[in-house]
Amino acid sequence: MDYASILQEIQLESNQFPTKGNVTETIPELAKVNPNKFGIHLTTIEGEDFGIGDSNEKFSIQSISKALTVALAFSFLDEKIWERVGVEPSGTAFNSLVQLEHEKGIPRNPFINAGAIVIADMLVSCLENPKEDFLAFIRLISGSSTIEYNLDVAQSEKDTRFRNAALANFLKSFGNIENDVDTVLDFYFHQCSLEMTCKELAHSFYFFANEGKTKEGKQILTRSQVKRLNALMQTCGFYDESGEFTYKVGLPGKSGIGGGIVALFPEIFVVATWSPKLNKKGNSELGMHALELLTNKTGMSIF
Repeated sequence: MDYASILQEIQLESNQFPTKGNVTETIPELAKVNPNKFGIHLTTIEGEDFGIGDSNEKFSIQSISKALTVALAFSFLDEKIWERVGVEPSGTAFNSLVQLEHEKGIPRNPFINAGAIVIADMLVSCLENPKEDFLAFIRLISGSSTIEYNLDVAQSEKDTRFRNAALANFLKSFGNIENDVDTVLDFYFHQCSLEMTCKELAHSFYFFANEGKTKEGKQILTRSQVKRLNALMQTCGFYDESGEFTYKVGLPGKSGIGGGIVALFPEIFVVATWSPKLNKKGNSELGMHALELLTNKTGMSIF
C-alpha cells in the first residue's frame, strides 16, 4: 500500500473540503488555536511512518486521553473497573448530568466526562504520584520523552470546571468517587491537557493495534483487554457521532475537542489527524472527512 501517495491525495482533497465548524470555545485556552491547522500521521504495524501537513506540531489531545487512562486503569484493575463504569453508548451529551442521575451514579462508558472522572479516581488510588506516573506511562507507550502537560490548558480547564465539578460531586454523592474531588479533578484536567503531535499520538495508540504491545515490545495490556477497549472505542469513541464514524470510516478510535482524532486497524496501522474546527457533535470536521477518505482509498476498514 502506497500510504505516502494516499496521504498526499487526502491532503489535496481535504484542502478543497468546505468546513463550517469552529474551534471549541468551552476551554478559553483552546480557543486561541489557529483553526486552519491540519495534519495526518500514519504508522504501520511494521513501524513505517508517514506524515503530512502539521503532523509534527503539538496540540492538546483532550478526550483522546480517556482511552489511555482507561487502558492504564484496566492494566491495574482488569474487569473490576466495569463495576463502576459501563460499556454502553450514552446517547446523551458527553457532559450530561441527567443520565447520571437516572442511572444512580454509574456512567454509561469511560469516554463521557463522568466515566472518565471515575477512571481518574481509580488512577489516583492506584498511582503513588498520579500526574507524574501517568506522564511516565504516556512517554513509555509513545516512545517520546518530550511529551508534557500544557499547564495553561490545565488551568483554563480548572477555571471553567463548573460542569465537571458538578459531575464529580454528583458521582461522590453516589459513592462512586473514593478520593478528594478536587484531587481527582486536578488529575483529570491534566490528563486532558496532554500535548502531542500526530506522530506521537499514533505511536501512543500502537499497542491497541498490536495485541497490547508497544513498538518496543512492552506488553501493556493482554490481547483480550485490547480487544475489549477497541470494541469500546468503536461504539463510544466519538460522543454522539460514534455510529456516524463507524458508518463512514469503519475503524475504532477516539476524538477530542482539541481537534485530534486517532483511529486504528488492528495488526495493520494507526492513524492520527488534527484539525481544530469542530462540527456540532464536537468532533474534528476535517479529521473525520480525511479518515473517511483514507478507508475509502485503501479499502481498509474492520468491516
